[in-house]
Amino acid sequence: MTWRTDLAVLRHREVRFFLGARFVSLLGSAVGPIALAFAVLDLSDSARTLGLVLAAQSVPMVALMLVGGVIADRLPRRLVLVVVHLVCAVTQASAATLLATGQAKIWHLMVLGAINGVATAVALPALSGILPELVDSAELPQANAASGIARSTGTLLGGTIASVIVGVAGPALGLAFDAAAFLLAAWLLSRLPLTRLTRTSQSLLSDLVEGWSDFIGTSWVVVVSLVMFALQFVWVGCWVTLGPVIADQTFGRAGWALSNAALGLGFLAGGLLVLRVKPRHPVRFGLLGVQLMVPALLCLALAPRLLLVVVAALGVGLGFQAISVGVDTALGQHIPLDKLSRIASYVMLASYLAMPLAQVTVGSLAAATSPRTVEITAAAAFTTILLLALCVPTVRNLHRLN
Repeated sequence: MTWRTDLAVLRHREVRFFLGARFVSLLGSAVGPIALAFAVLDLSDSARTLGLVLAAQSVPMVALMLVGGVIADRLPRRLVLVVVHLVCAVTQASAATLLATGQAKIWHLMVLGAINGVATAVALPALSGILPELVDSAELPQANAASGIARSTGTLLGGTIASVIVGVAGPALGLAFDAAAFLLAAWLLSRLPLTRLTRTSQSLLSDLVEGWSDFIGTSWVVVVSLVMFALQFVWVGCWVTLGPVIADQTFGRAGWALSNAALGLGFLAGGLLVLRVKPRHPVRFGLLGVQLMVPALLCLALAPRLLLVVVAALGVGLGFQAISVGVDTALGQHIPLDKLSRIASYVMLASYLAMPLAQVTVGSLAAATSPRTVEITAAAAFTTILLLALCVPTVRNLHRLN
């Protein structure tokens, strides 16, 4: 198999437009949160206020995720995404203008953040259904891998751009950059075909009920959702929260920054790897790949040395890409398009619910025991969960179509 074969999915004009939109959108989205954080600190100099502003966005996003899945299954997904990106462009431009003119208040940023949270709740489920609309099932693994590469590259470059724009010119220009990125992404998405799906239900409530019934009746999706909850809990709690604590006590802050740079490279390398590999059992492939999280936890607990943690971080990036492409491929190939966004929204909701739970509990557990104990316990628990998931026949044996 050659790289020309691997990249054959890019011959589709619509795929190129979608990947371009994802890259541009994530480029801006990597800059926006950094600019927002420093804007809030400039206005309040309070970590508590920053937390409230961030919560103003995350709470409606989580609360409305399932409703977003219903909307994305009821309306043309291209239209949904174009509108959402335009809304986000307006909110980010408004925040940038308020900051640049010296009129910004904390409540302004909270309201605009809440609007962004609602928009994100609608956008994420809609994104899950776009590639299965654009390519046939045989090309979906490569399309998902290419999307992962665009996502990783956009996020990596966005972090670099943020350090330049926000550090030199200030938060207002950073938010303006994010607004411009959303506008460009909206234009690229508007070039996609307007696909209409046949709807059988008549109300939002009936769609929600049907979505729950379809979700709970598909055992492999339920198991995958539980795994994604555990993965996000371990990621946010043991890497994002406790990782800096352990680094501060051992190999230093510069080493932690280097480790996260290695993580980003792992994401990119993982995208290139899964672009070449077409696993026959995508979910099994993802579950085996994401076990690379475990060595990273054990390194932080037992051998927090810079070289070991950097290598482990590369593995984490590879594992995240494996589970992401594996799950996206399985959903896109085995779930009907008119139900895809609703069912995918449950998988997403499981991941996002784990984040605040990990943030609240892991720090307390580490204080009561030690960060080392929490990391080892998490490694053992996560390994057990993955092994149990692999014991479920519908998960282990789910095959790739074509």
